[in-house]
Amino acid sequence: MLVKNAIKFVLLLFILFVPSALFAQQSNPFKVVLDAGHGGKDPGTMRGSIREKDIVLDVVLRLGKLLEQHNSVKVFYTRKTDVFIELRERANIANKAKANLFISVHCNGVKSTAAKGTETFVMGMSRTDTNLDIAKKENGVIFLEDDYNQKYKGFDPNNPETLLGLKILQEEFLGQSIELASEIEKNFVQTDRFSRGVKQQPIWVLDATVMPGVLIELGFVSHQEEGIYISSDAGKDEMAQSIYNAIITYKNTFFSPSDVNESIVAPIESNSPTASISNNDNETTHEAKGIHYKVQLEAGTKKIDTKPSNFKGLEPISFTQENKIYKYFYGDETDYEACKKRLTEAKNKGYKSAYMVTFDNK
Repeated sequence: MLVKNAIKFVLLLFILFVPSALFAQQSNPFKVVLDAGHGGKDPGTMRGSIREKDIVLDVVLRLGKLLEQHNSVKVFYTRKTDVFIELRERANIANKAKANLFISVHCNGVKSTAAKGTETFVMGMSRTDTNLDIAKKENGVIFLEDDYNQKYKGFDPNNPETLLGLKILQEEFLGQSIELASEIEKNFVQTDRFSRGVKQQPIWVLDATVMPGVLIELGFVSHQEEGIYISSDAGKDEMAQSIYNAIITYKNTFFSPSDVNESIVAPIESNSPTASISNNDNETTHEAKGIHYKVQLEAGTKKIDTKPSNFKGLEPISFTQENKIYKYFYGDETDYEACKKRLTEAKNKGYKSAYMVTFDNK
């Protein structure tokens, strides 16, 4: 009964609160929030005259122009100029817009001059409870409305069944975010960039946005060659187009294409000597190394033998230990679709709360 009611609440959440990317609604625009990290008094990471806040703003504006070519896409910006915007406000802009996607753009920078490469982050499930609290708090405002019972048909954000519904939504969003992140990294690789992979981290701005979203690290300003590339016009055009192509692929998959001329654009040809980033062995990489997908089955304080009989016949099983918590995983795939099949198998075996996670195998 609890599960059935939770499913009802999921549907209600999709309709009333969460701008679901699952429903194909050609009458509604596909809303994308573009978030240029840092800004104003916060320059982000720096190296010489290269500043993160300038690079990411330029890339976001170029990306926005590409997206705005489509009548079916509506673009929102957290900033379009060199101003400082608080993290909470960035999330508020996305939630108030009822966006279908949240794209936050950043650059890396470390003391070492050897580190380089792109990476794309998705929400870390280790902070699901925090995310639920945020969603619960945001939804609680409906009690201030006079016609609450009539408008929301008794929806109660304090009800445990509602929270279960939110958890189901968040797991669905995580899967969609991973798919988008994988597409972004794949596109970067196609322009001869070195990919550090798709990763999960408890990043506040992703946890606070109630929709699929990613945080993209365009590269390292601290790496001499890569710093020149990501701050160049040719590099910014290529990176904007790679992200654009991934967004359109995502939209066509999860939402609905409604523009006659909507399509993916081929990568820009560039004659710039800095348009190609190579590995240390001087061989250009053509595959996103390190991206592995597994299905998390369960977690607890008890260490369990990973033999199949202890996991309803599923194999291979692996685990990680974080402090006193053991997390158990099914499968180990480099292909996202293959891992989705593993997830279906796990749920059919009774692991109804299983979800996909990413690993960076180095």
